[in-house]
Amino acid sequence: MNSMACMRNHLEVIRSRAPLRLGFAGGGTDVAPYSERHGGYVLNSTIDMYAYCTIVPRTDDRIILRMPDMQLNEDLVSAQQLEPAGPFRLVKGVYNRVMRNFPMAKSPAFGITTYSDAPIGSGLGASSTMVVAILSAFAEWLSLPLGEYDLAHLAYEIERLDLGLEGGKQDHYAAAFGGTNFIEFYAEDRVVVNPLRVKEWIIDELESKTVLYYTGVSRESAQIIKQQMLRGEAEDAQYLQVLDGIKHGAVQMKQALLKGNLDDFSRLLGASWREKKNMATGISNSEIDRVYDLAMNAGAISGKVSGAGGGGFMMFMVDPWHRRDVERVLREQSGMVMSPHFVSKGAQSWKTHAFIDP
Repeated sequence: MNSMACMRNHLEVIRSRAPLRLGFAGGGTDVAPYSERHGGYVLNSTIDMYAYCTIVPRTDDRIILRMPDMQLNEDLVSAQQLEPAGPFRLVKGVYNRVMRNFPMAKSPAFGITTYSDAPIGSGLGASSTMVVAILSAFAEWLSLPLGEYDLAHLAYEIERLDLGLEGGKQDHYAAAFGGTNFIEFYAEDRVVVNPLRVKEWIIDELESKTVLYYTGVSRESAQIIKQQMLRGEAEDAQYLQVLDGIKHGAVQMKQALLKGNLDDFSRLLGASWREKKNMATGISNSEIDRVYDLAMNAGAISGKVSGAGGGGFMMFMVDPWHRRDVERVLREQSGMVMSPHFVSKGAQSWKTHAFIDP
């Protein structure tokens, strides 16, 4: 053991991670009031990109918050409730709800570190996935009785109700359950997660066809989602027709995926993107359209922007014969090309020991 390790404390730590997701179809139908009044269907799958959280219990009266990928730190006095503002609002929101729902005789002292493989606003559900990861770590530390449905629902309430951040529900359930799921959303917060038993060769083929392109633009989805909610409240006939079509497309894409008909799957993904662009202004823009056209001209079958739109990650379906051609064109742009791998595990948490700086 080196001298530096000898100067550090060997402590129990709690770690967690939750997977980000790719939304294939149905995005927007999980947003109220449409989901409450008409029911929503979403098809998504988790990938090998994660949100991470580590909690280190402390013996003093401090709460230390760290976000190393943003080079941010905050040092607070331990309290039952923290002001849920600033860059650490997700952590504070989770902590506040845990203290309310599962009160402790004494406010705990701890250090918490969070980071993600994708930035907030990437379109991969990074914000909601981070809430799930943080909540999962607290559940492990405090032995809270939270199953997958409980974890997802509580994470949804923390982000959407407690913190007032606009959005739908699919990301929380995808992160909690993991895998490829067809998720149904109904009134009174009723959610049904249907894990799909997709054959391994189909997943392998889907991976070979999927190319991700990060535009480099992290966007704020709240305004796009707010437009959708207002149109839903007004029962805008054109808007409802678009969402009905997107929902029907999600059912068709699920059937195509289970049968291994990835040509139809790819075609339907493209049709869903064309429908989605009619939901609100800002979902697409000239730069997104330009990159989309370049990929299509290079041999892509279809594509879409993941998440609410406006930036973040674009996803393309590509015949493997033309994959390198599409990747080469995308690499010539200002963004980053990635090859995702689909994962079946949802949020995980565990306890271990590590050397921690004093």
